Amino acid sequence: MQQKKHSQIRWSSLYLLVLVLVLMDQTLKIWVKLNFQLGEEMPLFGLNWAVIRLVENEGMAFGWMLGGEWGKALLTFIRISAVLFILYTIKYFRRTGASFYLILFLLIILAGAIGNTIDSIFYGRLFSTSPFHGGLAVWLPGEGGYAPLFQGRVVDMLYFPLLETNWPEWLPWIGGRDFKIFEAVFNLADLYVVTGIAGVLITGRKTLFRIKS
Repeated sequence: MQQKKHSQIRWSSLYLLVLVLVLMDQTLKIWVKLNFQLGEEMPLFGLNWAVIRLVENEGMAFGWMLGGEWGKALLTFIRISAVLFILYTIKYFRRTGASFYLILFLLIILAGAIGNTIDSIFYGRLFSTSPFHGGLAVWLPGEGGYAPLFQGRVVDMLYFPLLETNWPEWLPWIGGRDFKIFEAVFNLADLYVVTGIAGVLITGRKTLFRIKS
């Protein structure tokens, strides 16, 4: 009985972790959205290679998107479907006795999926547009948000340009062009997903092999 109670407390702690991770992601996004103009930057801890920069992502990872309102709504429903699939996967692996760490990393992925899904569903109604110049976005604007439900843009802000230089002039096609190592701008939810996937790949091999056998 005591062991069962201890197990329940441990699993409850994991679900609490998901809530904390989502709140951290949303708190940072809301703060950046309300305090930065689009494209505005602020160095982190005085470092040139660690920057907060407000970017709004119309699509998914790497800028992939579907055109028009229906395309944006479809991307939102893809995110919702991903959340439901991850929940089903967690339930399945718990039932099959998967390792604690595999479930932990799946829950971290879930937190990331939920974080970006919230943006896609609600941010278009909660905020006004973030301008490039001349003002900041407004929370719950009187005239309504910048887009209907399921049409929101995902807020990204973490930018780590570790190296900025130029390609040598003698290189064909790309000579003289700017070159940056790690040019992507991302958010905490993206970081959760990448961390969770890496953890699943490391810890989940034994579980997957057992299921196949």
